[in-house]
Amino acid sequence: MVKASSKSNEIRLIREYDAPVKVVWDAWVDPKQAAQWWGPRGFTLTTHSKDFRVGGTWVYTMHGPDGTDFPNNTVYLEIVEHKKMVYDHGGNINSPPMFRVTVLFSESGGKTKMDMTMALPTPEAAENARKFIKKANGDSCWDRFAEYLDKKITQKEIFVINRSFAAPIETMFEVWTNPQHVAQWLPPTGFTMEYLSAEIKPGGKTSYCMGNGQMKMYGRAHYLEIVKPHRLVYTQEFCDEKGNIARHPKAPTWPETMLTTVTLTAEGPEQTRVTVKWEAYGQYTPEELATFLHARGGMTMGWTGSFDKLEEYLVKV
Repeated sequence: MVKASSKSNEIRLIREYDAPVKVVWDAWVDPKQAAQWWGPRGFTLTTHSKDFRVGGTWVYTMHGPDGTDFPNNTVYLEIVEHKKMVYDHGGNINSPPMFRVTVLFSESGGKTKMDMTMALPTPEAAENARKFIKKANGDSCWDRFAEYLDKKITQKEIFVINRSFAAPIETMFEVWTNPQHVAQWLPPTGFTMEYLSAEIKPGGKTSYCMGNGQMKMYGRAHYLEIVKPHRLVYTQEFCDEKGNIARHPKAPTWPETMLTTVTLTAEGPEQTRVTVKWEAYGQYTPEELATFLHARGGMTMGWTGSFDKLEEYLVKV
């Protein structure tokens, strides 16, 4: 979710990527690399021309999964290599830009912080843009960017999703580590969740059951690392009602073990960004990895449903 900035006509988004700033910058400005990640999940990109200099333009078309084409035009206003770019987005010779984008890049410890602000003409336009971005799953562009960069650096295939919540980081840590809270929002839309055993601590294990009245799924988790209030790392496996490893009832080629890394980042006293990274873990076959990669769209929908429930639940906490 994009976050409001201090100005009512602006939308601000912050991400941290596990890559040096030069790698992040190059992946952004090189059209061949941008084609691998630019746009919401499920979209593809065709660059018609790109002149990356002050006064230059980037003309491209995003192709939606349903075949709809979205022409785009960018005019670069300011470029400070590896540090800053400012550009006007949208519009053409006959119409003004839709909004102005300022992107700041900074590197610390080999990681790069991207701080983006979209300035729209009015507060009403900004609010409409927020709604449109959420409906179009526009933030998944920056999740795809994280996946692309991680593969470039580590050669691993991962899934990433982010969401900012209007809650202090201490509250977010509590709803991720207290089983009574987790069961209220984590299960997929339409499912309920019951913990059969729960010990959410380093080295601890949990077992649980999820159901929707028509089917039941059992699972277990093993917590490898918990750093309050910033980080949780755990493995997950499907199992049967006796706790023996099993496969997903509707995806027999899903990897046996998944590794989940949850990072909580304070974006202010009352706002926290949640970053979930998911990857196949241990031994898995090429077919299982392919199943995981093919399911990224479904994983986005699944986590989005859980995050929507979490957003509603936080109002009650």
